[in-house]
Amino acid sequence: MLATRTMRPADFDEVAELIFLSTNAWYERHLGFSIFKCLPQDCRLFTDVYEDLDPGSALVVENRTTGMIVGSCFYHPRETHVSLGIMNVHPNYFGHGVAGRILKQIVEIAEDRDLPLRLVSSALNLDSFSLYNKFGFSPSAIYQDLFLEVPKEGIPEPDGSLPSVRPAEPSDLVAMGQIEFEVSGISRERDYCYFMENSSGLWDTVVSENEKGEVDGFLVSIDHAATKMIGPGVAGTEAAAEAMLRVQLERFCGKPVVFLLPTSSGELVSRVYSWGAKNCELHFAQVRGNYQPVNGVVMPSFLPETG
Repeated sequence: MLATRTMRPADFDEVAELIFLSTNAWYERHLGFSIFKCLPQDCRLFTDVYEDLDPGSALVVENRTTGMIVGSCFYHPRETHVSLGIMNVHPNYFGHGVAGRILKQIVEIAEDRDLPLRLVSSALNLDSFSLYNKFGFSPSAIYQDLFLEVPKEGIPEPDGSLPSVRPAEPSDLVAMGQIEFEVSGISRERDYCYFMENSSGLWDTVVSENEKGEVDGFLVSIDHAATKMIGPGVAGTEAAAEAMLRVQLERFCGKPVVFLLPTSSGELVSRVYSWGAKNCELHFAQVRGNYQPVNGVVMPSFLPETG
């Protein structure tokens, strides 16, 4: 018998192993490669980050007979929306309705708050796409997942001038919220504070400035065994996005890194191709409820989920 309940700290190690096993099993079965090259316990990163941001905002499905956790999902209530985080189902329970059981409850949480529910999901996983579609989600944007082995010497210098970029400071928090709201209509102040506090030392945040000295973008990155990724971030222009991406890539010289760019940002995508970036997947931004069309560049991530 299966039962859904709130995830508890005592579950974190088991959930970390589930995330590792479930994600790798799906990618190995369908695409022939694993996503996580780390140890299963390294995926505690996901439980720890979401618990830091929103304690108790995660669900598990448990087999009451065995006590085994067979499904998990994080969600993140924000000022303007609820974001759906990483969802995992044990391979032995694929096709048993576990994901639908969890999603139904998170939809109800968003409805109770009268907020849209947002997520970023793989375009290659048609089962999950169908599930979200049945629950009323609609794609709002397509993103290219780009993988880059950053050369030890870094990437080539820009051909021309780009907006200035500097480390983000606590005084930038209001401006970061304003630019994200202008670009995509969402706000998440707790996230900005979390990145800025950076008590774990894993995060790096930069901002770009326009000619008037105003913040017109921000971009975050994380360097951890479980994920080396650039994002989340937003920018008013492709030039600002490129300038910040260049700075963040310097953090990964000699390392592999993944970042997402909208397919609509053609010049920026062409630029990163010239640096050696390769497409590894496609993702849809999906929304259940109202959303504002993007007016700029959004660079989402999977931790915490941008939506």
